[in-house]
Amino acid sequence: MAVSPAHLTFAFGLLGNVISFCVFLAPVPTFYRIYKKKSTEGFQSIPYVVALFSAMLWIYYAFLKSNTTFLITINSFGCFIETIYIAIFLFYATKKARVETVKLLVLLVACGFGLIVLLTHFLAKGSTRVHIVGWICLVFSLCVFIAPLCIVRQVIRTKSAEYMPLPLSAFLTLNAVAWFFYGLLLKDINIAIPNVLGFIFAILQMVLYKIYSKSNKEVDLEKQNKIPELADHIIIVEENKLSGVNEQIIDIAKLGHLEKIPVVLRTGNDEFEAAKDLNVQMVPPPIKV
Repeated sequence: MAVSPAHLTFAFGLLGNVISFCVFLAPVPTFYRIYKKKSTEGFQSIPYVVALFSAMLWIYYAFLKSNTTFLITINSFGCFIETIYIAIFLFYATKKARVETVKLLVLLVACGFGLIVLLTHFLAKGSTRVHIVGWICLVFSLCVFIAPLCIVRQVIRTKSAEYMPLPLSAFLTLNAVAWFFYGLLLKDINIAIPNVLGFIFAILQMVLYKIYSKSNKEVDLEKQNKIPELADHIIIVEENKLSGVNEQIIDIAKLGHLEKIPVVLRTGNDEFEAAKDLNVQMVPPPIKV
């Protein structure tokens, strides 16, 4: 028995909603990390602001067309969850990042979306309005997929995938496939076309994550292997000479890349004991002072 196009459209629309729901929830570990560390660290707010703006546009577009219930449901949830993400980001961001985020919100959400609604409502009618809003949605959907490229640039520059969330890239790939077929079955190029590039960009992010996550592990291993080298930079201070040693002397006598030299206090019974306020490394050979 052949499956009708209507049933396929419903199936891909439902699948798109489920996957998009996961896409919207993918950054939750990122924002939990921000909450735990009380800092936004190297994360950026651009993808979340652009995603909020795009969701608002798609809701507007869906109300202008018929048979677009799936667009309304998922983008309503998108507006809700992206607002929460942005609120958390603003709360923990630095002053500079907070100002930049607010500027972007005013530019896109307040001014941008407001102008689009006003101009298309008063200057366009009927199917013309639908086509104009559809093309605007198409352009900014591409921006949603392109927005994470700012993170890609950071990954390439720092050679670290620490700030690239892999779950988001994986879900974006599946999401692009589902919505492409949904738009194709509806014969709506405004939905189908952006998801072609969305699929390509998502694959690119996953490839970069694979490359630079390996690089991170190699760097960590290299750091661990360097720990024994500290043995050559230990200073032993006799207990009766401790008063003559101060932080300034230790800072001046820098060795190699060390900012401060580990100091061990030698007690009367020749056992090593950590001085209270000094760095300690219990590995020979020592350098006597």
